[in-house]
Amino acid sequence: MPKMKTKKASAKRFSLTGTGKVKYKKMNLRHILTKKSPKRKMHLRGAGILSEDSAARIRKQQLPYG
Repeated sequence: MPKMKTKKASAKRFSLTGTGKVKYKKMNLRHILTKKSPKRKMHLRGAGILSEDSAARIRKQQLPYG
């Protein structure tokens, strides 16, 4: 069997933690930041963790080798 190819768009957007969870950067922190409250921007800075059903699809189809 040939090797599976990693979807490069997914590899740039998602990464795996040590326990196998899928980590991503939250949206809405690129531009038009003046109208957003400091509290909202503070919470957007941290990484998000995908829900388990979405994470399973990403791990299997898009990132076969992590």
